[in-house]
Amino acid sequence: MEIILGKTAGFCGGVLNSVSKAEQYVLDNKEVYCLGELVHNKQVVDKLKDKGIKFVESLDEVPNETKCIIRAHGVSKDIYQDAKERNIELYDLTCPKVLKIHNDVVNYVNDDYFIVLVAHKNHPEVIGTISFCGEDSFIVQTLEDIEECINKIKKSGKKKIVILAQTTYSTDLFAEISNKMKNLLDNDYEVLINNTICNATEIRQKEMKEIAKIVDAVIIIGGKNSSNTTKLYNISNDLCSNTYLVETVNELNDDFSKYNKVGVMAGASTPKESIDEVITYLNKF
Repeated sequence: MEIILGKTAGFCGGVLNSVSKAEQYVLDNKEVYCLGELVHNKQVVDKLKDKGIKFVESLDEVPNETKCIIRAHGVSKDIYQDAKERNIELYDLTCPKVLKIHNDVVNYVNDDYFIVLVAHKNHPEVIGTISFCGEDSFIVQTLEDIEECINKIKKSGKKKIVILAQTTYSTDLFAEISNKMKNLLDNDYEVLINNTICNATEIRQKEMKEIAKIVDAVIIIGGKNSSNTTKLYNISNDLCSNTYLVETVNELNDDFSKYNKVGVMAGASTPKESIDEVITYLNKF
């Protein structure tokens, strides 16, 4: 069997930065909380729990005058003010590319733009980003949301429109949605398309396509709640019907000896250990 491991598999730069800094931070401080999962990977979160980080779902669970980590996906802007009022020291590990989007949308709001965010509505990153966008904004998750979005744009009276994306959104679907919206809005509107999908996400999705075309089976390793991992699975599954999505090697129980060539790819929050364990498992065949 030939095993093809994606060159981009595993931690992206933003995740590596967040995880390594969180590990150091808990070494330097006795009591540290983290608001939400630092990254969408159970193995990484469990490891950080073992090191002493306490994960909470609300700032109300964090005692006043203590320390709290902001997850890599970022948080809504009211969290910063709430923490300040309660004298909670925030250690902001939001991915720099997500923070840049926050800064960008604030500038767009000040420049009187209507903001369209192409994204998954319930994703933590999106909940954080949309809080900076003001009332004249709309989340487009699928092509079916476009009509409602355009109606809201027209009611707002805004003539300048900017279309941005969640950092881990599908590159192909963002292009389709943004181009369709631009074509549907007539010449009375100034439409700016700002592709804010992370470069690492784009490169990983492109490599996934290339691998899925030439193998008999693909194993995607990553959190089931991870947006970028789900995109990899969808891309691969469209091109290779024998696509497996697993969080750990323990979920693999198929006989891979029936495949001559197997591709392996991992999401941006997947640790190296999880990838190595899958490769070891495949080597048995």
